[in-house]
Amino acid sequence: MSTNTLQFDTQHEDMIHDAQLDYYGKRLATCSSDGSIRIFEVSNQQQKFVEALKSHTGPVWQVSWAHPKFGSVLASCSYDGTVLIWKETGSGFAVIHKHDKHQASVNAIAWASHELGPVLLCGSSDGKISLVSFTETGTWEVQMIRSAHATGVNAVSWAPVIAANEPTNLKQFATGGCDNNVKIWAYSDETKTHDVVQTLSGHSDWVRDVAFAPNSGLPRTYLASCSQDKNVYIWTRDAQSESLDWKQQALEPFPDVVWRVSWSLSGNVLAVSCGDNRVTLWKENVKGEWECISEANESSQTA
Repeated sequence: MSTNTLQFDTQHEDMIHDAQLDYYGKRLATCSSDGSIRIFEVSNQQQKFVEALKSHTGPVWQVSWAHPKFGSVLASCSYDGTVLIWKETGSGFAVIHKHDKHQASVNAIAWASHELGPVLLCGSSDGKISLVSFTETGTWEVQMIRSAHATGVNAVSWAPVIAANEPTNLKQFATGGCDNNVKIWAYSDETKTHDVVQTLSGHSDWVRDVAFAPNSGLPRTYLASCSQDKNVYIWTRDAQSESLDWKQQALEPFPDVVWRVSWSLSGNVLAVSCGDNRVTLWKENVKGEWECISEANESSQTA
């Protein structure tokens, strides 16, 4: 399995923490400990610098593009405790909203599927999660959920809105925290908020990332989690089952801390980023076992 790799100097002055392509794969946003976000146009194995965004006062941990139906909109979160929402205008990107309700570093952000509207999920070291929504009246609304993970939230991920045997769009997401747990949240029409419906235990150290797989038409939901404990777990739940229980399956142990997990657009290949500077790709075989199908490091790539 081989792919073309584009490498270039972003001109960041410190460590890069995140890099995200937009919906069309034409623009790349990167963020760094230098407090800046840099926007690039990427096409035909070439890149062109567009703009540097410098409104945060601390390291920027993550960036996230909104669906293009809402315009060219980018969110960023920082150690400075804020989340900034940027929108491109004729003169470049400008901050259209500042979310500053958290009392500590905001470590993770994720836009909901466009079917749910412009809703941004945020997780913070203060143990809280928040949902920032742009309402029909043209105002920004913030809902805070306290005590999500008592010692801090490291990761957030929205579940696919369309699942087998579900008559309506799902409003569910997962969070991972410093309490070593992964939590599944679902929206309640009664309380008008998201409540925990399942706590997945198994990691023995901080959960660093969680990622739901995109819906691929299969009657099963996949969730990946990775941790400081050097393990990656694949959690699955069959839509046919009346039980809320998730089945746990571990990938082969990794040699270092596992920082990030990310699914392919088709939802059947999982990329795992490890502290040894290697990225491995994993796929489920016909026996239901997960196999490493590719491995890459900074200097080379092997099938």
